[in-house]
Amino acid sequence: MIKSRPGWRFLSSLRAPPTRRFATEARLTSDHVRIVEVGPRDGLQNEKKSISLETKLELISKLAKTGVTTIEAGSFVPAKWVPQMASTAEICEHLLQTPPQSLNAIAYNYLVPNVKGLEGLIKVMDATGASASTPGTKTTPPTTTEISLFAAATEAFSKANTNCTIQESLDRIRPIVALAKTKDIRVRGYVSVALGCPYEGPDVPPSKVADITATLLEMGADEVSVADTTGMGTAPRTMELLQALKAAGIANTDLALHFHDTYGQALVNTIVGLEHGVRIFDSSVGGLGGCPYSKGATGNVSTEDLVHTIHGLGMHTGIDLEEMSRIGQWISDELGRPNESRAGKATIARLQS
Repeated sequence: MIKSRPGWRFLSSLRAPPTRRFATEARLTSDHVRIVEVGPRDGLQNEKKSISLETKLELISKLAKTGVTTIEAGSFVPAKWVPQMASTAEICEHLLQTPPQSLNAIAYNYLVPNVKGLEGLIKVMDATGASASTPGTKTTPPTTTEISLFAAATEAFSKANTNCTIQESLDRIRPIVALAKTKDIRVRGYVSVALGCPYEGPDVPPSKVADITATLLEMGADEVSVADTTGMGTAPRTMELLQALKAAGIANTDLALHFHDTYGQALVNTIVGLEHGVRIFDSSVGGLGGCPYSKGATGNVSTEDLVHTIHGLGMHTGIDLEEMSRIGQWISDELGRPNESRAGKATIARLQS
């Protein structure tokens, strides 16, 4: 097990890994990694250019055919907060009534900041006569509807993001979880700025992150994604955080990791997470994304780069890298922005050669 240590010693420990390390080490008991595609929500929310409903639905439809099993489809937040998410109700209605074709079951996830947001989702479900779990047919796959909710690991970010303290945000979350459970809606929690805060700096106490994560799970969250919102995380500090989570009794099966690539460390930190035993990671096609409350925070780690890395380690995601790369290039072109995925651009170049 890699221990937290000075950076040069940590890097030296990675220079000569044993042959087929990830295929043979006992601590990696599973070779399957579940990727949560956050592009349609977290990836698009900070785009300045208005994105049409049709483009968003086309993006989701394309992603559904790649083998991904969880897609963040939107956010039930007031349009004045996040204008790009104003069409979420229409997206939800469309996905409930006519889900995209797919070879596998897919969970569509919606971020809700408060009870009113969840009530908006339930209103759409009631209007369409849909439940949280819809059995598949001969032509459509089974689908589920899930929610995400969030807390922050620092007081300054919590006040900037939600205009309340950490404790107040947790108090607001409790009734959201309770209402979701009455509708059999799966709940995913987020802990933002777990490895660095734009207001308080990089030294976020791991014990604080662990306390919030444990609280969300105790409330009834089915899974918690610990997020490096600013991309400040380093390999040693990622390991320190994971050790703190483990010491708090949090199982890897209840934990996901969400890395941004601001400083180019997302894949390094992912490998640390894999070595620790985490098997759920968030990513965004084309490296889309950023945080409106964290200046300078670039996009999420790209799905293409993450899939390429995981497959290169001999592990599996079930995702078609070539198809994901085509989508990354397509949505980048649609938005008029550079494709931020190195593996995606290289894959496209190879396919076109």
